[in-house]
Amino acid sequence: MTRFALMVEFDGRPFMGWQRQPHGPSVQGAIEEALHTITGEAVTVHAAGRTDAGVHGLAMRAHVDVAKAITPFRLMEALNARLRPEPVAVLACEAVADDWHARFSCRGRSYEYRIVNRRAPLTVERGLAWQVPQPLDAAAMHAGAQVLVGRHDFTTFRSVHCQSASPVKTLARLGVRRAGDRVVVEAAARSFLHHQVRSMVGCLVLVGLGRWSVERLREALEAADRAQLGLNAPPDGLFFVAADY
Repeated sequence: MTRFALMVEFDGRPFMGWQRQPHGPSVQGAIEEALHTITGEAVTVHAAGRTDAGVHGLAMRAHVDVAKAITPFRLMEALNARLRPEPVAVLACEAVADDWHARFSCRGRSYEYRIVNRRAPLTVERGLAWQVPQPLDAAAMHAGAQVLVGRHDFTTFRSVHCQSASPVKTLARLGVRRAGDRVVVEAAARSFLHHQVRSMVGCLVLVGLGRWSVERLREALEAADRAQLGLNAPPDGLFFVAADY
């Protein structure tokens, strides 16, 4: 039995999320079906994190145990052939130690949220970014983001369906930068709550629009009350970008 570590890129639009679902297609399910076709084995693919329906991945890390004798390169090539035409690609594949785990060995996860700040409708980026037509103050958004950095009770920014044992998380980094009509929010932490990044982005956009002050954002955080959430951003602009080990 060999444990293979995978790096996976995917467009989340056709999927119910990463995790296998009984009511629709998933990225995990697509990869497991491809592996079954290649190896004849019923395998489980474990990932560094879960993503919501419509959320994308640029470098999701995952692992799988395979009994079939196959090299990492051949497995990667076979997976990419079998995954077509699904918008899922294996970018890298390597054999790793039996105790390496994509989820439990992970020390940090990073996300990027892409906003297109313009009035003209999206074309090639439709479904891959959130369009906000009104002008955004990215500097104010960045200032607001610093309120959220550190160890806090993030109940306000947590989905009611979140399965995490505790709402307390340590946000290592949350930054906002503008590049032309693009506003990018970058978040890093050891782990995140369900909907945490999208909820934080939604409230930062309220700050950028001038509807919320930085102090109002602080009050929402300290309230530890989901009812105080101002806005939950859509999944379109959210990308899983890195897992650190």
